[in-house]
Amino acid sequence: MAGRPLKNLFSAATNTAGRLFIIACFLCALLFNHKTCKMKNIRRDNTDISYRETGSGEITLLFVHGAYLDQTCWKDQVTFFEQNYKVVTFDLPGHGNSGKQRGDWSIRKFAEDVIAVIWELNLSNVILIGHSMGATINLMAATLYPKPVLGFIAIDMFKNAASPLPDEYQREAAHIAEKLTTDFANTNEQYARMALLTEQTPASVSERVVQNYRNAHQAMAIAITREMFSMYRAEKELLPKLRFKLYLINVDYIPTREGPLQQYAGSGYEVLHIKGTSHFPMLENPSMLNKLLYEVIQEISVNMMHEA
Repeated sequence: MAGRPLKNLFSAATNTAGRLFIIACFLCALLFNHKTCKMKNIRRDNTDISYRETGSGEITLLFVHGAYLDQTCWKDQVTFFEQNYKVVTFDLPGHGNSGKQRGDWSIRKFAEDVIAVIWELNLSNVILIGHSMGATINLMAATLYPKPVLGFIAIDMFKNAASPLPDEYQREAAHIAEKLTTDFANTNEQYARMALLTEQTPASVSERVVQNYRNAHQAMAIAITREMFSMYRAEKELLPKLRFKLYLINVDYIPTREGPLQQYAGSGYEVLHIKGTSHFPMLENPSMLNKLLYEVIQEISVNMMHEA
């Protein structure tokens, strides 16, 4: 019975364009569990950036995903927050439905993409929310273009902020970067399983992450992996310039060292903890992540009202 209305719908589309439109909206509804399909593109640096804007409110929540995921990882956050806020998600170039034509892959370019989304959509009172690499991208964006930014939330990032890896891990990082050029898919999978997932991670989450890592755009992945392993230098430079309190929502499977944060987070910091998940709490425990995000967003909102 569930398939019959869908079959009738396709029969009603008598031309190719109509059928393609129906398919696109149907997939969008499945992807985001939302009634209205609002996927759009902006173009920057000869590359399409696929984004979704939903909800409304004085404050905009701009979510930036981590390496090799895409904006669908924020599905539960979009559903939760779009009732009271404008919510924007997008696929970084090289990810999801965004373009892969870029010749120069770098974290700086991704930060400029965040700024381009803010600029093109004329966003204000923006709270930047970034997971993993997305938090590093937001750090660059917030210090390059702070005017429209109201607050900054990082998810499972900056656990060893502004500090180089110990020598033995630097050697391992160099080995991983080299292996990506000769055995990309297996090396990326091994890294995800060893460094990002845990034995308790649900199989569905592990499978999704592993497939994303194995199928990542290779030219982009090789370039940004090398850069991410040395990103502590940029953190040392940029964290003191951040003009907002740094909120971290970190998972305890790897502890957060607060000494470097005390030294470098120039506008202060606060760490909120999630237990029992791997590096991907938005996939494993979205309700707990939403609860902590809500608390931080409320605090940032109150501060905004006091400053006004």
